[in-house]
Amino acid sequence: MIKNSETIDEFLAHASADVEKAVRAAAAAEIMPRFRRLAAHEVDEKSGPHDLVTDADREAERQLTEALGALLPDSVVVGEETVHADPASYEAIRGEAPVWIVDPVDGTRQFVRGEDGFCTLVALAQGGVVHASWTYAAARDQLATAVRGHGAFLDGQRLFAGPPEPGRDLTVATSHPDFTTDEQKHALLTLRTGGIAPRPCGSAGLEYLAVARGELDAVAFSWEAAWDHAAGLLLVEEAGGAHLTRAREPFRVTGGNTLPFTAARDTATARRIAGLLAGEEG
Repeated sequence: MIKNSETIDEFLAHASADVEKAVRAAAAAEIMPRFRRLAAHEVDEKSGPHDLVTDADREAERQLTEALGALLPDSVVVGEETVHADPASYEAIRGEAPVWIVDPVDGTRQFVRGEDGFCTLVALAQGGVVHASWTYAAARDQLATAVRGHGAFLDGQRLFAGPPEPGRDLTVATSHPDFTTDEQKHALLTLRTGGIAPRPCGSAGLEYLAVARGELDAVAFSWEAAWDHAAGLLLVEEAGGAHLTRAREPFRVTGGNTLPFTAARDTATARRIAGLLAGEEG
């Protein structure tokens, strides 16, 4: 629990392990018991067939909201499913109170198909700055964490993305076409050029983790929902990577970004991908 006049950094110094416990507990109680056991009535569509929600999403977010709110009583929780029910609640991200940004099951389509490529994403932000993040791939028992200024870690091991190997094509995971406008589709098509090997993205959180591990060179995404990006962007930053929009500005979790944007394993790669997305030569 945060104490009077305690800063976010001071809170994280003594409470990060409690956040990790809360994330693991929600996954153990509400997500993994439903993995590969979902009944038809436990899965619903939101905006379309590629935008699914399950009872695991709803119940894990409920448990996380209670647990994280108890750890930091003056905070607010902005979760994907809560915002779907009450879009106005998203505005809390732009306020001054500490905010937990939660995606209970990132990669719901993979989860529904019984694949292990999904994760739980939690980030703690204030005033538009992401201070810490937790990326938990429960089916793989992998936990990645990052605290601003203190590095990124996977299961306790420090992550360094490093630059891509010279001379080979850059592998870039890109948005699903269903989540792009015509203008964004055109921008993403610029990545179909020499030296770039685009592929469809899976769970955004796990793609960011792959960038932070140096296994993927970059992502190029066309949507702003903070629950998909906040945790992973900090993970990439703390592993030595960078992120830029088409306007050559860092991505803002508070919104208003020029899309698509990229996050990459090093600054040079981010600049190259952002330049291509902006219609310039890489």
